[in-house]
Amino acid sequence: MSHIIISFSIAALLATSPALAQTPPPASSPSLALVTAQTASRAATHAFDGVVEAVRQAVVSAQVSGAVVQVEVEAGERVKAGQVLLRIDASTAEQNAAAANAQAQAATSSLELAAKDLERQRQLFQQNYISQAALDRAEAAYKAARAQANASLAQSRASRAQSGLHVLRAPFAGVVAQVPVSPGDMAMPGRALVTLYDPHALRIRAAIPQSAAANMQADKKLRIELPALPETAEVWVDAKDVQFLPMVDASTHTVVLRAALPADTNEAVTPGMFARVYLPLARADDDQVAVGNVSVLVPKRALVRRAELTGLYVLNAQGKAVLRQVRVGQPSADGQSVEILSGLMPGEQVVLHPQSAARGN
Repeated sequence: MSHIIISFSIAALLATSPALAQTPPPASSPSLALVTAQTASRAATHAFDGVVEAVRQAVVSAQVSGAVVQVEVEAGERVKAGQVLLRIDASTAEQNAAAANAQAQAATSSLELAAKDLERQRQLFQQNYISQAALDRAEAAYKAARAQANASLAQSRASRAQSGLHVLRAPFAGVVAQVPVSPGDMAMPGRALVTLYDPHALRIRAAIPQSAAANMQADKKLRIELPALPETAEVWVDAKDVQFLPMVDASTHTVVLRAALPADTNEAVTPGMFARVYLPLARADDDQVAVGNVSVLVPKRALVRRAELTGLYVLNAQGKAVLRQVRVGQPSADGQSVEILSGLMPGEQVVLHPQSAARGN
């Protein structure tokens, strides 16, 4: 423990003392692969906090009343379009549908009888055995039977459709986000039963000041950082599409930026996750964060990540590799190098393979 405290103290002294910072770097240790921190020009950018949200998200609600008898899915499960999500007790609806179907069959039989009777009455009328009034009554009875049959058939179809509302299906392929009910709970019309979203249609939502939005370079790519992803995942992505909503918030004087994520974004990205948007600006202002003309670059593989610590093994004045905490910025265009915002000076010697430095200490 004392060794680590001394190492960090030397690192802090090097970073704050101009005299020590100008000391020529020691000779490279033969047992360590070293690389010199390089400077590179970069465009002016400004970082804004945002949040991941789903472009396609649905809250499947009940349209009928009944007890939940079966839940087919769990939170986090992937579902296909049309897959059964949940079932509601449909015994009453099925009985109503059976009764309506029986009434439709009775009405159809009555219609058939009225049609035969009308045909006989027409034959008798042609032979002058009945009057015109009798024929008119037979035609009226047939029309009434036909209307009754149509109404019964419509009622039967409505009952069958009502019975189908007791089975809830996925409107599209996606991931189940929430299932706030369990078997035995009472479903009521309008109550949310299942929430799901499309993982291939996500975007970043961020509030941007009007001045920064007007100063954005339209021909530059907007980069997005997802720091909550695991270390093994790619935390930097390029926005596929950028949109500024036309409305301006009157209280904060900000506009909403929507940046669509690529369809092949890491599956660990979910709605509600924290994100950071780096807006390319046409000019640099003094009060903007992470704005400058030059940056310090080191190979990405030289980074050391231990819990919440991100650092580099840097040679001190005695030629010993010490772990120094740094603040990391954007990766380079080729993805091989990473920008160091603070904690490292240009020209300092960085250990390329941190495992070898850790073993040596």
